[in-house]
Amino acid sequence: MMMTTEQIVASHKANVETLFGLTSKAFEGMEKLVELNLTATKAALSESAQSTKAALSVKDAQELMALQANLFQPFAEKTAAYSRHLYDIASGTSNEFTKALEAQTAAAQKQFANLVDSATSNAPAGTETAVAVMKSAVNAANTAYESVQKAVKQATDMAEANMAAVTNTAVATAKTAAKKR
Repeated sequence: MMMTTEQIVASHKANVETLFGLTSKAFEGMEKLVELNLTATKAALSESAQSTKAALSVKDAQELMALQANLFQPFAEKTAAYSRHLYDIASGTSNEFTKALEAQTAAAQKQFANLVDSATSNAPAGTETAVAVMKSAVNAANTAYESVQKAVKQATDMAEANMAAVTNTAVATAKTAAKKR
């Protein structure tokens, strides 16, 4: 099966559109990251100024220890929140790339399947066994690819669940530690 000029142009056009779409998603992710970092930096500077003023007004060591204990819990919570936002940005951007990759892969598989079907329908007599072996190999490759996709999805879901559990544990630990002081 030969591709016509129109099919080649359409294929290149679709590839360019995908490239620009992914580039746009990457820039959106970077914009979100920059915005998150600017917000975190502004908050950190403001809190640092407040903490410094509070530390300069401390009258004794006991008051200083109490001040430090009161600063630790919000810091841990804010760090956990920052980590969650960072993970959400990275995960969202990654999901967009994964969707595009899956769409491109599906299109390539369909195009290859059409090519195999065309080649097998035009195969000379007596090559039925070779055609069957080729179709079987293509089906096995597609099945293997789908299995890998499912395994990656399960691993991603597990990583997200673990990230949430670690974040929740860190915040709970910080709260407990702050209460004990």
